[in-house]
Amino acid sequence: MTEASLEVMARNCANLEDEAQDLKSKLHQLPSQLQEAQDQHIEAVRRAEKTQDHIQKLEIENAKLQTTVKKQVDKIEQLQKNLFSTRLVIKLLQSKYHYKEEAEIICNKVQVKLSKECFHPSNTCITDLRTSHWEEAIQETKGGAANRKLAEECYFLWKSTRLQHMTLAEEVKAMLTELRKEVRLLLLTNGERQTQREKIEACACQSYFDAIVVGGEQKEEKPAPSIFYYSCDLLGVQPGDCVMVGDTLETDIQGGLNAGLKATVWINKNGVVPLKSSPTPHYIVSSVLELPALLHSIDCKVSVST
Repeated sequence: MTEASLEVMARNCANLEDEAQDLKSKLHQLPSQLQEAQDQHIEAVRRAEKTQDHIQKLEIENAKLQTTVKKQVDKIEQLQKNLFSTRLVIKLLQSKYHYKEEAEIICNKVQVKLSKECFHPSNTCITDLRTSHWEEAIQETKGGAANRKLAEECYFLWKSTRLQHMTLAEEVKAMLTELRKEVRLLLLTNGERQTQREKIEACACQSYFDAIVVGGEQKEEKPAPSIFYYSCDLLGVQPGDCVMVGDTLETDIQGGLNAGLKATVWINKNGVVPLKSSPTPHYIVSSVLELPALLHSIDCKVSVST
Protein backbone atom coordinates (compact mmCIF):
# COMPACT_ATOMS: atom_id res chain seq x y z
CA MET A 1 0.00 0.00 0.00
CA THR A 2 1.44 3.32 -1.05
CA GLU A 3 1.90 6.33 1.16
CA ALA A 4 -0.85 8.17 -0.79
CA SER A 5 -3.31 5.34 -0.14
CA LEU A 6 -2.52 5.38 3.54
CA GLU A 7 -3.12 9.11 3.63
CA VAL A 8 -6.49 8.70 1.92
CA MET A 9 -7.50 5.98 4.36
CA ALA A 10 -6.45 8.15 7.27
CA ARG A 11 -8.58 11.00 5.99
CA ASN A 12 -11.53 8.63 5.49
CA CYS A 13 -11.15 7.27 9.00
CA ALA A 14 -11.01 10.79 10.37
CA ASN A 15 -14.17 11.69 8.43
CA LEU A 16 -15.94 8.55 9.68
CA GLU A 17 -14.97 9.37 13.23
CA ASP A 18 -16.29 12.89 12.80
CA GLU A 19 -19.54 11.56 11.36
CA ALA A 20 -19.81 9.00 14.15
CA GLN A 21 -19.26 11.73 16.71
CA ASP A 22 -21.86 13.88 14.99
CA LEU A 23 -24.35 10.98 15.00
CA LYS A 24 -23.68 10.36 18.70
CA SER A 25 -24.33 14.02 19.37
CA LYS A 26 -27.57 13.90 17.42
CA LEU A 27 -28.62 10.69 19.20
CA HIS A 28 -28.06 12.40 22.53
CA GLN A 29 -30.29 15.25 21.35
CA LEU A 30 -33.09 12.96 20.16
CA PRO A 31 -34.68 12.30 23.59
CA SER A 32 -34.95 15.98 24.33
CA GLN A 33 -36.25 16.69 20.82
CA LEU A 34 -38.74 13.84 21.16
CA GLN A 35 -39.86 15.17 24.53
CA GLU A 36 -40.25 18.64 23.06
CA ALA A 37 -42.30 17.25 20.18
CA GLN A 38 -44.47 15.30 22.63
CA ASP A 39 -44.96 18.43 24.74
CA GLN A 40 -45.92 20.40 21.65
CA HIS A 41 -48.37 17.65 20.65
CA ILE A 42 -49.94 17.58 24.13
CA GLU A 43 -50.25 21.37 24.08
CA ALA A 44 -51.81 21.27 20.62
CA VAL A 45 -54.33 18.63 21.78
CA ARG A 46 -55.08 20.65 24.91
CA ARG A 47 -55.68 23.78 22.84
CA ALA A 48 -57.84 21.83 20.39
CA GLU A 49 -59.91 20.41 23.26
CA LYS A 50 -60.18 23.84 24.81
CA THR A 51 -61.29 25.26 21.46
CA GLN A 52 -63.82 22.44 21.04
CA ASP A 53 -65.15 23.03 24.54
CA HIS A 54 -65.43 26.73 23.75
CA ILE A 55 -67.26 25.97 20.49
CA GLN A 56 -69.67 23.65 22.32
CA LYS A 57 -70.29 26.30 24.97
CA LEU A 58 -70.96 28.85 22.23
CA GLU A 59 -73.37 26.44 20.53
CA ILE A 60 -75.20 25.90 23.83
CA GLU A 61 -75.33 29.63 24.49
CA ASN A 62 -76.54 30.25 20.94
CA ALA A 63 -79.26 27.63 21.32
CA LYS A 64 -80.32 29.16 24.63
CA LEU A 65 -80.32 32.61 23.08
CA GLN A 66 -82.46 31.49 20.15
CA THR A 67 -84.88 29.77 22.54
CA THR A 68 -85.06 32.98 24.55
CA VAL A 69 -85.67 34.99 21.39
CA LYS A 70 -88.48 32.62 20.36
CA LYS A 71 -90.07 32.95 23.79
CA GLN A 72 -89.71 36.73 23.60
CA VAL A 73 -91.28 36.81 20.13
CA ASP A 74 -94.18 34.69 21.39
CA LYS A 75 -94.44 36.92 24.44
CA ILE A 76 -94.48 40.07 22.29
CA GLU A 77 -97.23 38.59 20.12
CA GLN A 78 -99.19 37.74 23.26
CA LEU A 79 -98.63 41.23 24.68
CA GLN A 80 -99.84 42.80 21.44
CA LYS A 81 -103.07 40.83 21.68
CA ASN A 82 -103.40 41.74 25.35
CA LEU A 83 -102.68 45.38 24.58
CA PHE A 84 -105.54 45.63 22.08
CA SER A 85 -107.95 43.92 24.51
CA THR A 86 -106.72 46.07 27.37
CA ARG A 87 -107.26 49.28 25.42
CA LEU A 88 -110.91 48.41 24.95
CA VAL A 89 -111.33 47.76 28.66
CA ILE A 90 -109.64 51.09 29.48
CA LYS A 91 -112.01 52.81 27.05
CA LEU A 92 -114.98 51.08 28.73
CA LEU A 93 -113.91 52.14 32.22
CA GLN A 94 -113.25 55.71 31.13
CA SER A 95 -116.34 56.30 28.98
CA LYS A 96 -118.98 54.31 30.84
CA TYR A 97 -117.74 54.49 34.44
CA HIS A 98 -115.78 57.76 34.23
CA TYR A 99 -112.51 56.33 35.50
CA LYS A 100 -109.42 58.37 34.66
CA GLU A 101 -105.86 57.15 35.15
CA GLU A 102 -107.27 54.40 37.40
CA ALA A 103 -108.43 52.52 34.30
CA GLU A 104 -104.88 51.91 33.08
CA ILE A 105 -103.68 51.06 36.60
CA ILE A 106 -106.40 48.41 36.92
CA CYS A 107 -105.45 46.81 33.60
CA ASN A 108 -101.76 46.78 34.54
CA LYS A 109 -102.59 45.06 37.82
CA VAL A 110 -104.56 42.41 35.96
CA GLN A 111 -101.63 41.72 33.65
CA VAL A 112 -99.39 41.16 36.67
CA LYS A 113 -101.95 38.79 38.18
CA LEU A 114 -102.20 36.86 34.93
CA SER A 115 -98.42 36.45 34.76
CA LYS A 116 -98.43 34.92 38.26
CA GLU A 117 -101.56 32.87 37.77
CA CYS A 118 -101.74 29.37 39.25
CA PHE A 119 -104.78 27.48 38.06
CA HIS A 120 -106.06 24.28 39.65
CA PRO A 121 -109.12 22.87 37.80
CA SER A 122 -110.25 20.91 40.84
CA ASN A 123 -110.55 24.07 42.94
CA THR A 124 -112.11 26.63 40.62
CA CYS A 125 -113.05 27.36 37.02
CA ILE A 126 -110.96 29.64 34.84
CA THR A 127 -113.79 32.17 34.45
CA ASP A 128 -114.14 32.62 38.21
CA LEU A 129 -110.39 32.89 38.64
CA ARG A 130 -109.88 35.53 35.98
CA THR A 131 -112.98 37.49 36.97
CA SER A 132 -111.44 37.58 40.44
CA HIS A 133 -108.28 39.11 38.96
CA TRP A 134 -110.34 42.02 37.65
CA GLU A 135 -112.37 42.27 40.85
CA GLU A 136 -109.25 42.44 43.01
CA ALA A 137 -107.54 44.95 40.70
CA ILE A 138 -110.58 47.25 40.74
CA GLN A 139 -110.89 47.06 44.53
CA GLU A 140 -107.15 47.58 45.08
CA THR A 141 -107.22 50.67 42.87
CA LYS A 142 -110.57 52.25 43.72
CA GLY A 143 -111.14 50.93 47.22
CA GLY A 144 -114.60 50.33 48.64
CA ALA A 145 -116.69 47.20 48.26
CA ALA A 146 -115.92 44.51 45.67
CA ASN A 147 -117.69 45.07 42.35
CA ARG A 148 -118.19 41.62 40.84
CA LYS A 149 -120.53 42.83 38.12
CA LEU A 150 -118.02 45.34 36.77
CA ALA A 151 -115.25 42.75 37.03
CA GLU A 152 -117.29 40.32 34.91
CA GLU A 153 -117.98 43.02 32.33
CA CYS A 154 -114.25 43.84 32.06
CA TYR A 155 -113.21 40.20 31.88
CA PHE A 156 -115.70 39.18 29.19
CA LEU A 157 -114.81 42.20 27.05
CA TRP A 158 -111.11 41.42 27.43
CA LYS A 159 -111.62 37.74 26.61
CA SER A 160 -113.98 38.21 23.67
CA THR A 161 -111.62 40.71 22.05
CA ARG A 162 -108.70 38.26 22.34
CA LEU A 163 -110.74 35.43 20.86
CA GLN A 164 -111.68 37.56 17.84
CA HIS A 165 -108.02 37.50 16.75
CA MET A 166 -107.79 33.72 16.72
CA THR A 167 -108.30 32.59 13.15
CA LEU A 168 -106.95 29.97 10.77
CA ALA A 169 -105.19 31.32 7.69
CA GLU A 170 -106.95 30.51 4.43
CA GLU A 171 -103.93 28.57 3.10
CA VAL A 172 -103.92 26.43 6.26
CA LYS A 173 -107.64 25.71 5.85
CA ALA A 174 -107.04 24.67 2.25
CA MET A 175 -104.13 22.44 3.27
CA LEU A 176 -106.15 20.71 6.01
CA THR A 177 -109.06 20.18 3.62
CA GLU A 178 -106.79 18.46 1.09
CA LEU A 179 -104.95 16.43 3.72
CA ARG A 180 -108.18 15.12 5.16
CA LYS A 181 -109.00 13.51 1.83
CA GLU A 182 -106.06 11.15 2.39
CA VAL A 183 -105.46 10.91 6.14
CA ARG A 184 -107.28 11.25 9.45
CA LEU A 185 -106.56 14.41 11.37
CA LEU A 186 -106.71 14.95 15.13
CA LEU A 187 -106.06 18.20 17.00
CA LEU A 188 -104.27 17.55 20.30
CA THR A 189 -103.67 20.50 22.63
CA ASN A 190 -102.64 20.96 26.24
CA GLY A 191 -104.34 23.49 28.46
CA GLU A 192 -107.37 24.22 30.60
CA ARG A 193 -110.57 22.75 29.16
CA GLN A 194 -112.74 25.86 28.93
CA THR A 195 -109.99 28.14 27.67
CA GLN A 196 -108.91 25.75 24.92
CA ARG A 197 -112.47 24.93 23.84
CA GLU A 198 -113.21 28.65 23.51
CA LYS A 199 -110.12 29.10 21.34
CA ILE A 200 -111.08 26.15 19.17
CA GLU A 201 -114.58 27.54 18.70
CA ALA A 202 -113.23 31.04 18.02
CA CYS A 203 -110.99 29.92 15.16
CA ALA A 204 -113.72 27.55 13.87
CA CYS A 205 -111.32 24.69 13.23
CA GLN A 206 -113.58 21.81 14.32
CA SER A 207 -114.67 20.95 10.80
CA TYR A 208 -111.06 20.42 9.65
CA PHE A 209 -110.37 17.55 12.09
CA ASP A 210 -111.81 14.10 12.66
CA ALA A 211 -111.36 14.51 16.42
CA ILE A 212 -110.14 17.08 18.97
CA VAL A 213 -108.51 16.22 22.30
CA VAL A 214 -107.88 18.81 25.03
CA GLY A 215 -105.32 17.93 27.69
CA GLY A 216 -107.33 19.59 30.44
CA GLU A 217 -110.09 17.04 29.87
CA GLN A 218 -107.76 14.04 30.28
CA LYS A 219 -105.92 12.52 33.24
CA GLU A 220 -102.57 13.41 31.67
CA GLU A 221 -101.39 15.96 29.09
CA LYS A 222 -98.55 15.89 26.57
CA PRO A 223 -95.87 14.52 26.73
CA ALA A 224 -97.49 11.62 28.65
CA PRO A 225 -97.97 8.61 26.32
CA SER A 226 -101.50 7.97 27.61
CA ILE A 227 -103.03 11.00 25.86
CA PHE A 228 -101.42 9.91 22.57
CA TYR A 229 -102.77 6.37 22.96
CA TYR A 230 -106.22 7.84 23.67
CA SER A 231 -105.95 9.95 20.51
CA CYS A 232 -104.96 6.92 18.45
CA ASP A 233 -107.95 5.01 19.80
CA LEU A 234 -110.26 7.86 18.76
CA LEU A 235 -108.92 7.65 15.22
CA GLY A 236 -109.04 3.86 15.24
CA VAL A 237 -105.35 3.50 14.39
CA GLN A 238 -102.16 2.15 15.95
CA PRO A 239 -99.47 4.51 17.34
CA GLY A 240 -97.01 3.10 14.80
CA ASP A 241 -99.23 4.46 12.01
CA CYS A 242 -99.40 8.03 13.32
CA VAL A 243 -97.30 11.15 12.87
CA MET A 244 -97.14 13.89 15.51
CA VAL A 245 -96.78 17.45 14.20
CA GLY A 246 -96.09 20.26 16.66
CA ASP A 247 -94.04 23.34 17.45
CA THR A 248 -92.91 22.42 20.97
CA LEU A 249 -90.09 19.94 21.45
CA GLU A 250 -90.71 19.29 25.14
CA THR A 251 -94.39 18.34 24.79
CA ASP A 252 -95.26 17.61 21.14
CA ILE A 253 -92.08 15.88 19.98
CA GLN A 254 -91.14 14.27 23.29
CA GLY A 255 -94.71 13.00 23.64
CA GLY A 256 -94.67 11.49 20.16
CA LEU A 257 -91.38 9.77 20.91
CA ASN A 258 -92.67 8.53 24.28
CA ALA A 259 -95.72 7.00 22.60
CA GLY A 260 -93.68 5.32 19.86
CA LEU A 261 -95.40 7.05 16.96
CA LYS A 262 -94.38 6.46 13.36
CA ALA A 263 -92.67 9.86 13.14
CA THR A 264 -92.50 13.29 14.74
CA VAL A 265 -92.39 16.58 12.82
CA TRP A 266 -91.19 19.75 14.51
CA ILE A 267 -92.47 23.06 13.09
CA ASN A 268 -89.50 25.38 13.69
CA LYS A 269 -90.84 28.60 12.20
CA ASN A 270 -88.20 30.81 13.87
CA GLY A 271 -85.19 28.66 12.92
CA VAL A 272 -84.29 27.93 16.55
CA VAL A 273 -81.24 25.72 17.18
CA PRO A 274 -82.33 23.29 19.93
CA LEU A 275 -80.19 22.30 22.89
CA LYS A 276 -78.38 18.98 22.58
CA SER A 277 -80.44 17.76 25.54
CA SER A 278 -83.70 18.48 23.69
CA PRO A 279 -85.69 15.62 22.12
CA THR A 280 -84.75 14.98 18.51
CA PRO A 281 -87.63 15.00 15.98
CA HIS A 282 -87.58 12.74 12.95
CA TYR A 283 -88.26 15.69 10.64
CA ILE A 284 -88.10 19.49 10.82
CA VAL A 285 -90.09 21.99 8.73
CA SER A 286 -90.21 25.78 8.90
CA SER A 287 -93.92 26.01 8.05
CA VAL A 288 -96.95 23.81 8.53
CA LEU A 289 -97.61 24.29 4.80
CA GLU A 290 -94.64 21.98 4.10
CA LEU A 291 -96.51 19.14 5.75
CA PRO A 292 -98.31 17.58 2.72
CA ALA A 293 -95.10 17.06 0.75
CA LEU A 294 -93.33 15.68 3.81
CA LEU A 295 -96.13 13.25 4.63
CA HIS A 296 -96.10 11.94 1.08
CA SER A 297 -92.36 11.37 1.39
CA ILE A 298 -92.88 9.45 4.65
CA ASP A 299 -95.95 7.48 3.64
CA CYS A 300 -99.07 8.36 1.67
CA LYS A 301 -101.32 6.53 4.09
CA VAL A 302 -100.51 7.72 7.60
CA SER A 303 -102.77 9.12 10.27
CA VAL A 304 -101.75 12.53 11.46
CA SER A 305 -102.01 14.10 14.93
CA THR A 306 -101.31 17.84 15.00
